Amino acid sequence: MTTLVIGEALIDIVSTPDAPDRYAPGGAPANVALGLGRLGDEVALLTDLGDDFHGGFVLSHLRASNVTVHATPQGATSTARATLSADGSAEYDFHLRWNPDPTPVAEEPWEAIHIGSIAAFLPPGAETIDALLDNRHPSTRLVTFDPNIRPTIIGERTAALARFEELAARVDVLKLSDVDAEWLYPDLAEEAQVDRLLGLGPDLVAMTRGGEGAVLATASARVTVASAPVDVADTIGAGDTFMVSLIHDLHAATSAVSDLGTAELTSLGDRASALAGITVGRTGADLPWAADLTN
Repeated sequence: MTTLVIGEALIDIVSTPDAPDRYAPGGAPANVALGLGRLGDEVALLTDLGDDFHGGFVLSHLRASNVTVHATPQGATSTARATLSADGSAEYDFHLRWNPDPTPVAEEPWEAIHIGSIAAFLPPGAETIDALLDNRHPSTRLVTFDPNIRPTIIGERTAALARFEELAARVDVLKLSDVDAEWLYPDLAEEAQVDRLLGLGPDLVAMTRGGEGAVLATASARVTVASAPVDVADTIGAGDTFMVSLIHDLHAATSAVSDLGTAELTSLGDRASALAGITVGRTGADLPWAADLTN
């Protein structure tokens, strides 16, 4: 399946107590593209990169994982400083630019399109996402969205919520974390949050809950799956890996997404949790390769 991922690629600056900063390519959409490429899927990333050393570093990293990158490098590459706590969780501070040129991808017959993270909210590139969704090829049969909410950068909450709901109504699969859902709908309990999200229009909602597993739901079925048991190195890239697994597996599904039953959702969630567990056991956003799935 040919998948187009649209969103930010950047340099993660990882700060850990009593250790030097680490620099690594990152950005949630870039991680999704990288993960799909590593699993052997045909994938392209529309992004915005600088023409500096960091931009070249990101570009070579993605290409080494079989990602076709569409960008016009100029200026400084975006950065995200991730400060790790003792339990491996991360807090982020972003310095971003998001203004991609859609020309190389606009006319292509993508079978799947993934949108996500800050790029879905940040102008002027957010308008590019809208245009690509509005004019997508009839052959596109799967559209997925992971908002990966970053409150400090996506703007005032009321406007961000409206933007999120607008996009959620236009996709087939919505994946988010329980932290995202709590920020979006703080007055709702988890079950009601899932109900609300399904009511927006996606056929499948997947909510990850860190070490507590994940919930996957359609209008007619809902399951809870456990997280994979693993020694946590850090959580960077875990949610992105879960998203990769969903996209990778749904392309092979014989049923429509809306028709997935309890057994199919459980299998889908278990595989996604297992794949995310591999990333959690590694340092940084080091997503699995196809060979890791056979070991």
